[in-house]
Amino acid sequence: MKITLKLDYACRILVEMARHYPDLKPVQIEHLSRVEAVPANFLAQILGELRSGRLVVSKRGAQGGFLLARPPDEITLCDIIRVIEGDLLELSGNHGGRSGRRLRQVWTEVQTAAARKAGEFTLEKLAAAKDGDMYHI
Repeated sequence: MKITLKLDYACRILVEMARHYPDLKPVQIEHLSRVEAVPANFLAQILGELRSGRLVVSKRGAQGGFLLARPPDEITLCDIIRVIEGDLLELSGNHGGRSGRRLRQVWTEVQTAAARKAGEFTLEKLAAAKDGDMYHI
């Protein structure tokens, strides 16, 4: 699995939104763009996908912006990956040949382990971590 720039940006902006969750005030695009160094036009596209994936909701008006759709302890890294990229590993439909079936089993195990580990990291945990904290897998 390749961590795309889009996925990285989505995770960063959601972590920032998690930091503001207790305020119950919408976070504006300009703030997210500035704090997380994400180009505003790309940010709008990502937020649209996150809204379609039901991870964020939008509020219109002068005080509008975006809010997490659920509490930060209920949104996992796995949820974000699935909304932005789909499955953690995309398996090909080709499992022919002498080794194909066995390799498909292995890739499925790797996919399951990655999903389990990504499910352990919630936005709440990521937002609470201090800069420079290390996570060991």
